[in-house]
Amino acid sequence: MTADTVAAAAPAAVPGRGTRPARRGRSVWLDFAVRRALGLVGTLVALVVLSFLIVQLIPGDPAVALAGADASVDEIEALRTELGLDQPVLQQFGAYVAQLAQGDLGTSFQYRQPVATIIENRLPFTATIALVGIAVVLVVAVPLGMLIGVQTRGGRRRWLDTAFGAVTGFLDSVPGYVMATILVVLLALGVGILPLFPPAYNARAGAAAYVLPIAALAIGPICTISRVVRRETQVVLEEDHVRTARGWRLGALPLHLRYVLPNLLTTTLTLSGLILSGMLGGALIIESVFALPGLGTGIIKAILDRDFPVIQGMVLVLGMIAALVNLLVDVALGLIDSRTLGGRHD
Repeated sequence: MTADTVAAAAPAAVPGRGTRPARRGRSVWLDFAVRRALGLVGTLVALVVLSFLIVQLIPGDPAVALAGADASVDEIEALRTELGLDQPVLQQFGAYVAQLAQGDLGTSFQYRQPVATIIENRLPFTATIALVGIAVVLVVAVPLGMLIGVQTRGGRRRWLDTAFGAVTGFLDSVPGYVMATILVVLLALGVGILPLFPPAYNARAGAAAYVLPIAALAIGPICTISRVVRRETQVVLEEDHVRTARGWRLGALPLHLRYVLPNLLTTTLTLSGLILSGMLGGALIIESVFALPGLGTGIIKAILDRDFPVIQGMVLVLGMIAALVNLLVDVALGLIDSRTLGGRHD
């Protein structure tokens, strides 16, 4: 009996976790595509309604904010008419939907610029810290969780297991803006090894200016995913096919890459999709701490200025990015294990 025999004894995609459903092939992916397309349409409709309702709940009159405190009543009313704010709410919503149907996100009240242009200028900053952040999370959390899981399997080194759980649990409980402040005090103001200001204010900082924001955004998710990976690793290492592979003296690296890692990917990717959506929201706060000119600071400024089109456009874009990321995660899960295409993660 060889290592290949051991491999044949375990399920190909996700060893030790059941068998795949009988239904395979193109029809499974077609059903998945139709279901997710309908889901994206529903998500888009919900985002359109939500983005419109959000601005209706913001206190204050955009016309007053734009005209200034010294403006006369007639000037304010004229501005309201120009901005379309004098129309009934349903009529405003109809105009908003018609505008979106033409691919137009509107024009900023404050800057008189297309909202699409404002988003285009700010999106790279948010995308950089969010996407690089999730990459850092996966690169650090999966190996770290596997390492601790291997070292503590079968009840070994309980002190390490306890210490790891305590440290990661504590770090995960620290809010992102608090973690950002701590990192600034320690690494920027204290040691001085990293720049405090973004490239917009310090052109020489370059990529180093993103280290602190990405670290502040990634530390919590790293702790969350590494704890999950640790537990999954401990469970997988006790399964029969892994025990058999170990008994035939399969090397540690092939053992973990071939039999342990595939079992972790489904859970890890599912959790990563949810965490990335959360990281997009966390990026809004982190950007404010580090004065990054991304969508987060843009939304906050738009709320203060009561710039309704900018708020609506940024909410739509962030929502669609989160939906597309989750779609990509589901596609990746389907490639790893076709059972997930049926909507079940057995």
